[in-house]
Amino acid sequence: MPKTDSLQGSLDLLVLKILSRRPGLHGYAIMSAIEAMSGEVLRAEEGSLYPALHRMEEAGWISAEWITKETGRRARIYQVTAAGAKQLEAEESRWRTVTSAVNRVLRMA
Repeated sequence: MPKTDSLQGSLDLLVLKILSRRPGLHGYAIMSAIEAMSGEVLRAEEGSLYPALHRMEEAGWISAEWITKETGRRARIYQVTAAGAKQLEAEESRWRTVTSAVNRVLRMA
């Protein structure tokens, strides 16, 4: 199955879930986690992920800070806020509702 960047409607959910389990990841690590945790099926491209991170930060769902790694390179790391935890609950509930509906349609076809 080809990898896809068409994570329409699920990128926020995936990012919030990953950061809720592994706070303090930087963007590339989030992209890698999505790919690894999906069994190499899903891929978030930089052009999708970074605007989403910025939007989620502006919404107050995640917070970010700059750190300097051992290599001397700077990285922006992210973590879920209290508002983000509530959003994650809402996103998970919505996702379960949608996937349940899709499964009903697939079983009928």
